[in-house]
Amino acid sequence: MTPPSEQHLSPLQSRVAREIVAIVRREDKQAGEHLAESLLAEQVGTSRSPVQAALRHLVAHGVLQQDPNRGYFLARDAKDWGVVAEQFSSQPDDPLYLAIAEARQTGQLPDEINEAELMRRFNVARSTLRKVLTRISEEGWVEPKVGHGWSFQNMIESPEAYEESYLFRQAIEPTGILSPSFHADPAELKQLQQEQKLIVESGFERMTPIELFEANSRFHEIVASWSNNRFIVQSVKRVNQLRRLVEYRQASRRAPRQGQAQEHLQILDAIAKQDFVTAAALMRGHLDGARRAKVHGKNVFE
Repeated sequence: MTPPSEQHLSPLQSRVAREIVAIVRREDKQAGEHLAESLLAEQVGTSRSPVQAALRHLVAHGVLQQDPNRGYFLARDAKDWGVVAEQFSSQPDDPLYLAIAEARQTGQLPDEINEAELMRRFNVARSTLRKVLTRISEEGWVEPKVGHGWSFQNMIESPEAYEESYLFRQAIEPTGILSPSFHADPAELKQLQQEQKLIVESGFERMTPIELFEANSRFHEIVASWSNNRFIVQSVKRVNQLRRLVEYRQASRRAPRQGQAQEHLQILDAIAKQDFVTAAALMRGHLDGARRAKVHGKNVFE
């Protein structure tokens, strides 16, 4: 029987289903384990309604089973969720969102454009377009013009901009670790260590490129959050969002990230020992190595 297509889900529901699959796989859950709707809604950051729709969809995929009285349980071990993970990762975000990002990054969209032109170009209704433009505006790479139309802002659209993003991160992420207000949450620290160990041991081979990218982003954003500096946290999240637009375009060509996960573990071990000077130095070296490999190794904009 052919698994159901994601087209039965709304973009939000597809994103939630993708997040649930990622949670199951990174926590290496086993058949029979319970998935609580309320906890999933909290982890994904949404209401229970799209979570329920996503869970029903995963039941149809055969990886979950539903008990009318007790809720949802894993029908298969996380290691056997590879096929469904690949299906949900084949389209990593809202197609219209990705199409606009692709067109902008490849120079097909001007700095300023009106909604009528965007509707014609992408063959969508105004209401659909505005939802996506509102999201893009919140992320900071487009702004509404006074009167009408939209103005695109700077994003990572060239190797030079990509390198600048890494140099910026090298300045702020180690600084966050050295901040007087830095404090690692023990539960989050343990979770990150478990996830990165899983990647080192086997995840780098069986996780999808998009799952690996999201695990990487989650590591950097959580460590930044421990700085308790709102500007550092916001900056890291903003850069990661812009990186997604670059790396999602060529996610299928991404090399395994075992080495990066090993470096993440070294940073986390130093933080666990409260050796923040070493952790900051390791973070700076980690980001510099990534900059050299990604920016000067293979041109991700080809």
